[in-house]
Amino acid sequence: MSERRNGILIYDTANKAFDVRFGLEEYYGGLCCGKCFEVMVKGKWVPVRIELNYPDDWYLVGLPRVDLNGLQVRI
Repeated sequence: MSERRNGILIYDTANKAFDVRFGLEEYYGGLCCGKCFEVMVKGKWVPVRIELNYPDDWYLVGLPRVDLNGLQVRI
């Protein structure tokens, strides 16, 4: 079992998808529909799944509509 890593959710305009940034130049490699991870909400880790409402409305199943950019994640 691999260890989970903390990062920040960012939108990659080149790929038109979200990614997780771990450091200045270290990224997860892109998130696709159905990917599960956790998001920090009010000091607690909440399990979510990322989905796309085509063509460009990304959202997290398990959370009400929130701005995804900058969310702290654990993947």
